[in-house]
Amino acid sequence: MSALSVLYRLVRQVVLLMAWSVYSRLSPLIAWLWGKLGLLWCCITAMVRPVVGHAFAAIGWRKDPGRSRHEPEVSGEDKPAATSCSVEVEGSECEGQYEAVAEERVAGSQREPATELPWCDEGGNELEAGGCRVEPMCEDEDEDEDDEFGSKEYRVETSDELYCCYDSTWETEEEQESTVRSTWRPAASRHYKFSRFENAARDMQNYRHDYPSQIRLQRWNRPLSDDKPNLMFYLGLKPSEPDGIYIHNFHYEWSGQYDTLEYVHTYIQWLFPLQEQGMNSEASPLTKEEIKGFLENSTAKENLLKSYKLMLDFYGIELCDEETGEVRRASNWRDRFNNLNSHTHNNLRITRILKCQGTLGYPHYQAPLVRFFLEETLVHRELPAVKDSVLNYFVFAVLDKRQRRHLIKFAYLNYERKDEFVWCPKKLQRMWSRRLMPEPQKCLSLDSEGGEAKDKTNETATVNHPDPSYILY
Repeated sequence: MSALSVLYRLVRQVVLLMAWSVYSRLSPLIAWLWGKLGLLWCCITAMVRPVVGHAFAAIGWRKDPGRSRHEPEVSGEDKPAATSCSVEVEGSECEGQYEAVAEERVAGSQREPATELPWCDEGGNELEAGGCRVEPMCEDEDEDEDDEFGSKEYRVETSDELYCCYDSTWETEEEQESTVRSTWRPAASRHYKFSRFENAARDMQNYRHDYPSQIRLQRWNRPLSDDKPNLMFYLGLKPSEPDGIYIHNFHYEWSGQYDTLEYVHTYIQWLFPLQEQGMNSEASPLTKEEIKGFLENSTAKENLLKSYKLMLDFYGIELCDEETGEVRRASNWRDRFNNLNSHTHNNLRITRILKCQGTLGYPHYQAPLVRFFLEETLVHRELPAVKDSVLNYFVFAVLDKRQRRHLIKFAYLNYERKDEFVWCPKKLQRMWSRRLMPEPQKCLSLDSEGGEAKDKTNETATVNHPDPSYILY
């Protein structure tokens, strides 16, 4: 390698580190300005929308720009399944169709009672032969809540104050749509936290729907490599770039090297590849062919598990069950939590890890890791700098919709300022809050005058901060 090439790579790394440093310092200011711009935009649309609406109504303009004005309306019941996706991508389907396929697979299979629960990704792809397992946290309550989530009470209207058009968590199969529905929500639009959640939800929806916009973006990106660099790296046949390190060297030489893992920023794209470009321009995005080869290769999957353990140790966490993905605090958790809390770029790394798990055969590892971070941030009040990322990104990286609903409910019940919770519709929040209220208690007391027993009902009891032991499933 020539000296000029080495100098070029060194200069590029310095520039990338400087750019990242500037971004991390300016990101709070940018986020604040973005929130203000969103508020200004909502005010403008609030004034202009009625005028435009009346004008369109006067000329008979249709709200659906994708359908001809002369094409007859199709009701939701008669609408063909193929029209529910606004973008058709080769090799992918829309979310509602995926879940229908998954439910048919579950209905036609033999399941052991209350011990094995099939997992399905929101893409509906086969994860592993026979499906992946997860042990329910509490079997009876888990089944009851599954029935609860399927009830009509959980139907959410688009007019809900905190309805997010990029979040399909609470949509039923009939309501699944890939098209973005816009509804003016005056209270939510003024909420800074909701604006941040909506921006994050757009990214997570793109991931859960298997990157439907990827084809449109490929024309602007450099052509994807045909030599499957990510798969070759995980099989030990190719080193990472630009560091030149093989996968087994990462596992055995970088283990416990916390400073190296913290300050080197070019390895995470190789250890946890995604179908999107990262900061390391020499790491190629994951391709469909690589994903297929990865899922069929036990060596690659075993190496991915080792990479996961490597990063868990770096964060002060340990994997205590390789079957279910259950995790717990490691012996060095306090020191590692301090590092995690003071270096927030690790939030991006954890989001990448969760996405990679869902893509490369470990979707059943997602919910246990997210549950761990919810408990640490909301119940134990640790990792305050991680809490927003847990709620905006980690939870919505979980592909299994059932598990995602459980996690959001758990988050709401343990969130201290419930009036500031924006990660699910207001309708569900009010319903959960009513169920937290205790039943009126009747007690007998003697009348001070006649000495007769009278019923007195305690109707003023409220629950502001529920006991976590009552909430845990």
